[in-house]
Amino acid sequence: MGGVSVLRAVKPKISDAEATVLATGAPMVEIRGLSKYYYSRDRDGDGASKRIIALDNVNATIGRGEFISLLGPSGCGKTTLLRIAAGLTQWAEGSITIGGQLVDGPRKDACMVFQHFGLLPWRSVLANVGFPLELDGVPLAERNERGLELLDLVGLRKYASHYPHELSGGMQQRVAIARALIRKPKILFMDEPFGALDAQTREKLQEDFLKIWQSIGTTVMFVTHSIDEAVVMSDRIFVFTPSPGRLKAIVESPLRDERLGGDPRGHRAYGELRHQLRDMLMEKPQ
Repeated sequence: MGGVSVLRAVKPKISDAEATVLATGAPMVEIRGLSKYYYSRDRDGDGASKRIIALDNVNATIGRGEFISLLGPSGCGKTTLLRIAAGLTQWAEGSITIGGQLVDGPRKDACMVFQHFGLLPWRSVLANVGFPLELDGVPLAERNERGLELLDLVGLRKYASHYPHELSGGMQQRVAIARALIRKPKILFMDEPFGALDAQTREKLQEDFLKIWQSIGTTVMFVTHSIDEAVVMSDRIFVFTPSPGRLKAIVESPLRDERLGGDPRGHRAYGELRHQLRDMLMEKPQ
């Protein structure tokens, strides 16, 4: 690849990129010494509880407006970290803050998009998008106005009166994204949101979501098993080891300027970065 250096892996404490984040203002997310344990009963032994380490001493900083991918094999703790950041799961040790505030539960300025769309089948597309504002007590006219703006953003305004079963999987995920954005979140958590889609639809949604992300400027934490997806969408990639989940490296993508209006998969660094990430994921934990 002509000696192109595309990977800069650093020990997951304070990287040069994180130092830049801190130097340019308060970070959106700070994770310090974060660990999470589960306990299960040893049915084959004496019945004593066995501690399972899901996350072990994770340290990271995420800047405002960054797109971060959490990449690793099943069971590495990346979804657990996402749920902790979203306030859906409690951690055992360490700390995590969003906007300088300790995470102690779900918050209205942080929203989650799941792999399964979770749309209400008896509600129209517009009513699904506006549902979070309905929970907030926002009047119908206001939430419909805002809902139509979001449907414009995801390219589905003409489907406002349709029902979820009348839409394709990709279109349903666009509705779920619009619903997550209606509260204008400071941070968006995405748990393999395109994992259930076919390859062509998935690639199209990746491109379209990057445009949406650019227009709204929100911080994104994005869980994926796909090396390709992490490479083409991220500012930085957090690479996790298998259980126990440890942050093995933080990789800064050389393709960040190619994501919008360019062809990241045609970039000369694309293949080398995929290869190096694959090698990192194949390495046995120390």
